[in-house]
Parts: sequence; C-alpha cells; structure tokens
Amino acid sequence: MEKNNSPLSPAEAALRDAALDYHRSPTRGKISVTPTKALSNQRDLSLAYSPGVAYPCLDIERDPALAAEYTSRGNLVGVITNGTAVLGLGDIGPLAAKPVMEGKGCLFKKFAGIDVFDIELAERDPDKLVEIIAAMEPTLGGVNLEDIKAPECFYVEKKLRERMNIPVFHDDQHGTAIISSAALLNGLELVGKDIATVKVAVSGAGAAAIACLDVMVGLGVRRENVFVCDSRGVIQSERDDAKSGKLDESKQRYCQITKARTLADVVDGADVFLGCSAAGVLSAEMVKTMGTQPIILALANPEPEIRPELAKAVRPDSIVATGRSDYPNQVNNVLCFPYIFRGALDCGATKITEGMKLACVREIAALA
Repeated sequence: MEKNNSPLSPAEAALRDAALDYHRSPTRGKISVTPTKALSNQRDLSLAYSPGVAYPCLDIERDPALAAEYTSRGNLVGVITNGTAVLGLGDIGPLAAKPVMEGKGCLFKKFAGIDVFDIELAERDPDKLVEIIAAMEPTLGGVNLEDIKAPECFYVEKKLRERMNIPVFHDDQHGTAIISSAALLNGLELVGKDIATVKVAVSGAGAAAIACLDVMVGLGVRRENVFVCDSRGVIQSERDDAKSGKLDESKQRYCQITKARTLADVVDGADVFLGCSAAGVLSAEMVKTMGTQPIILALANPEPEIRPELAKAVRPDSIVATGRSDYPNQVNNVLCFPYIFRGALDCGATKITEGMKLACVREIAALA
C-alpha cells in the first residue's frame, strides 16, 4: 500500500488487520534462528561451545576457506537497508523497514534454502554505510542491499563490490532488471520484433529503471533507441542540468539529442514502455500512439503506471505486464534473487557479474 492518510476501504481495512495479526502471532516477527546440531547433553555442549569449538577456530585461522565447511557463512546472506526508499512507503527509516527485510528473509529461505540476517542500519551517510557493511564480511556469505535511495545506492554498491570478496547485489536494481529483461525477451519473441530495432520509452530514472536499461542494452537494445523521462521530463541534451554537467552519471548514459520533451512525446511510436515510476503516469491516450503490438512493462508498485484493462481497452494488441499478483504477466523479483544467490553461494563466487545477470535473464525467459 502507499503511505497516505486517506481512509481505508473495507477490503483494505481487512487486509491491514490480517497483516498485523500475521506479524504479531503466534510468534512475533517472521524469522528466527534455529540450531542445526543436537544440543541434548553435556557432550553436545562441549562440542558446540567450549572446549570443542576451539578446533574449528584454529583450523579457520590457518585456512580461512574452511569457514565455509565449519560455519553457516557459506549459506548466509545479509539483507541490509537504511530504510530510505522502501517500496510504496518511501523514506520510513530503518526500524519501520524491518518487517520488509524479515519478509525478504522468508523468501530467501522458502525458495532457495538460504539463511538470512536482516540488518537495519541507522546511517544515511553513504561512506559510513560502506564502512559498516564492509566490516561485516567475516560474518556473511553475501550481501543483498535493499531499499536504499538513489543515487546513494549506486555509490554504496559500487564501493562494496570493490572492497568485498563476497557477492553484493542491490535487488531493487538488478533483480528488477533481470526479471523485466526476461519479460522483454519473451514479449519480443511473441510479437516477432528484433531487439536491436525497437524503440523504448521509459518513465523513471531511478535505480531500478537505469539498471533495467543497462541489462536491456547488454541484451541488444540500442542505446540510441532509448528515451528516458524523469520528474523533469525527457533526459535530453538541452536541459539545464545536462548543459551544466550536473546530470547524475547514471542518467548521462541515456541523455539524448532529441526534440522530445514529455513522456507523451517519447511514447509516440514506441514499441516498448518501461515504467519504474509512479501510478497512472501512462494514459490510455498515450498508449493509443504506440507502435504495433506494443509491450507495456508497468512496474510501479503497488499501483502500476497504467492498469492492464485500460491499456487493453485502447490497444487490444498490447502485451501488458505489471508487478501485481492479481493480474496476468506478473514481473516479480522473487523469480530471481533467491536463485541467483543460491548459484553464487554454491559455486563460491565472489561477485555477481554482468555475464551472470544476462545468463539469469535468458534462463528465466526460457523457463517462462
């Protein structure tokens, strides 16, 4: 749901009550830590802790790689946030973000058998955030960054990838990019269009949108065919921020020389619409102007840029995907993040590379 003060409908009130009850009972919260070894007698205790625990400690001191054999580190991911960009809720802070991080932990465990520590940090300074997270490397086998606002999230992930020898993955960027790119591949196959020739209109220029475009370009979308709109309109060379050099580096890659100034301008004739922005920004009138058999990826949550029934009413030939489970063609990160971490942990990867992301895109597309 969105953060607002408007009255709840009866259905929303019922959902709220059910969700609050789910989180508080029969046990508070959604995750716990459970021992994997027997602790039923004095000998078990002597093996689990003193004096027996000294032997794996000494082995790991001699050979750090043995931590994967003697501890749970090789199957442990930290889901880490500072709560500055929580989906649908915004900057609610780290404590209020904890239920989301616990929920992410549930998904890791349920779908990939991966253990999770949810870690909510009261720190907004990106450099300090990097220092804190990097210091956790002895504890964790991987880091899933979550709900950190742009552009800080780009910087934090970049610095952590440079410093840490374990996989670091910002799911809001790369999970969204992988699953939306898989949807694009299959959509283009259905309508018989060449990825190298399609025009892509984009609403949103935050972490998710830019990451989606980077992966799509890696798959064959031509950068010159991509037109991106942020809150100021089309990202184009005549804008004040582009002329003055103040445009974010992530946006500079998609700055175009064009006469288009509005979302309506760039949607006209587009083969693909990618939305990572806000509810209702794509109108039915805009959809009418799109190319033949348009692919619409309206990924804003919880309310998409356009509802599928509105798009279909004016363009029955369109393929429409959203992030919602109550519509067909759901594009959901849970199809990606548990499994890309499962693969990375199992093979001992120290990075999740661009090649791994593209391979993941193609495999998800093949399975769909």
